[in-house]
Amino acid sequence: MSICDLLISDFYDPRFQCAFRLYFDELDVRLKNWEGLFREMNESGENRAYLRVTGTGETVGFLQFIPITFSSWFFEEKAGFIREFWVAPRFRGQGHGSALLELTENWCRGNGLCKTILTSDTTPDIYLKKGYRPATGCTAKNKMPVFVKELW
Repeated sequence: MSICDLLISDFYDPRFQCAFRLYFDELDVRLKNWEGLFREMNESGENRAYLRVTGTGETVGFLQFIPITFSSWFFEEKAGFIREFWVAPRFRGQGHGSALLELTENWCRGNGLCKTILTSDTTPDIYLKKGYRPATGCTAKNKMPVFVKELW
């Protein structure tokens, strides 16, 4: 099976929108204003996603991320925040999630970001296996566990 990885910043892409809706369905999250959500993703300016599709156009999964800056009065640190991450059920366990993580981490490194950070409402096993560690002292507004990976 041939695979194509697309880096997108236009969240009106119908393949992304379809996959994102399937992801939210799986989480049992219902939205009334999908158009508003995708418009917000586009308007934030720096949102990106790797969208993985088969040669026949079937969506395998996606990883959405955005560069963020942590700053204080003296220091500044740039990181890639992994916002959403999903692999279609029939493609799970085949290395697609690992490949999407690697693509994102490489993009972050290539764009001067020193780490990736995320929250997880699912099992953290995939992240721990890929070098992520609990971010001690860091809390998320969604109350989910925070994981971080140094990229250098």
